[in-house]
Amino acid sequence: MKSLLITGDRSGSGKTSITLAIAALLSEDHVVQPFKVAMDYIDPSYLTGVTGRPCRNLDSFVMDAPLMHDVYANGAVGVDISIVEGVRGLYEGSDALTDRGSTASVAKTLDLPVILVVDARSITRSAAALVKGFQAFDPAVRIEGVILNQINGDIHREKATTAIEHACGIPVIGAIPRREEMKLTMRHLGLVPFLEGSQKEVFHEKIHAITHIIGDHVDIDQLLDIAKETPAPTERPALFQPADTTDIRIGVALDESFNFYYNDLFDLLRAQGAEPVFFSPIHDRLPDADGYIIGGGYPELFADELEQNTRMREAVREVSANGTPIYAECGGLIYLTEDLVLAAGHDNRTRDEHYTMAGVFRGETRMPVRRVIGYVQGTASDKSPLGSGAFAGHEFHHTDVRLADDTEYAYRLTRGKGIKDNLDGAVCNNTMAGYTHLHPSSVPGMFRKFTNRCRSER
Repeated sequence: MKSLLITGDRSGSGKTSITLAIAALLSEDHVVQPFKVAMDYIDPSYLTGVTGRPCRNLDSFVMDAPLMHDVYANGAVGVDISIVEGVRGLYEGSDALTDRGSTASVAKTLDLPVILVVDARSITRSAAALVKGFQAFDPAVRIEGVILNQINGDIHREKATTAIEHACGIPVIGAIPRREEMKLTMRHLGLVPFLEGSQKEVFHEKIHAITHIIGDHVDIDQLLDIAKETPAPTERPALFQPADTTDIRIGVALDESFNFYYNDLFDLLRAQGAEPVFFSPIHDRLPDADGYIIGGGYPELFADELEQNTRMREAVREVSANGTPIYAECGGLIYLTEDLVLAAGHDNRTRDEHYTMAGVFRGETRMPVRRVIGYVQGTASDKSPLGSGAFAGHEFHHTDVRLADDTEYAYRLTRGKGIKDNLDGAVCNNTMAGYTHLHPSSVPGMFRKFTNRCRSER
């Protein structure tokens, strides 16, 4: 198995478009496993789309080194090439003085060669100074190649390439011209999710154009020469080994409105004897199951469709009232409130628009509000269907959930905002919903408690 990591010198360097195109090109002749640094859903959905394999997330804020190796090995069983896409700039992390949560920490933990994408717009020799600084900042990070982006002509390319290769001693394996086709559609939290059916055709057209450009301007053979070669894993680590028997069903909301899941979740559920049963809160009836998970997404973009599926909303409210365990994150939290209010002025609205949601929790969701994004840390009480324990995760949202004053909360955050006053994880019966996104592999014990709760309550 060959493996490498592609990162950028900053956010907006073009690493996502470039990584997608390289993964698509290599997938034509190889089995390619994609990975994404940090707790992110959008980029992984596209990496999954171009490779046909579930992208896995790697994050040193929520994972220690042994767990990261296990997650990496689980994804890489039987593959030819593993490609890790970084997040933001190479050294950006959770704080200013350590590399926790950074791409650099993942590169060092997994000992991966790094290809640095540099936004070279308007710089030539200065690009060499930039790369040299990245090399010197942490010599333990093995930067072994450079891809220049936003190149404006042959003279620009030749000057920047010559300067980098002379001063830094590493090859420039690609120089991408400044083209409008290299841009991917953006939304308030990132790229438009791949699972939105309306976007798939547009995406395939865009990725075809980007892949053509990358194929013409990146030396793929040289990239593979830089890649590290190791034996491919042959079996899943113990954490992800499927159970011998399956005795419960977990309904998982999955459609264009709810699709923010880490793919490790489904392996963990199967390892704990649970069968994931996928359903659409927009299009389906609620399936019979012993518990339910409603992940994040963009329910505000499908508020009308969610409201129209009255049978689904009523069924969710009923199973919650009956004590069936439900776990919801962010978009799922929004769906479980009574009312979703899209405020006047947002997306050219002339007045507030109100949409009825499932109503498990008394209160409403308002949008937009100031964006909240960042890591969270906290502890869960035994009020939660996931049990008590410490956790680290992430929150990102443009909404404000306002619940009744007597609402109980299972999470107390030491880092992060949550629903209110550093409280998150609203609890009602055996239902818990919060803004916190958990990486399931980082808290397998909490998800084991959830599946056990589903067994005991059925």
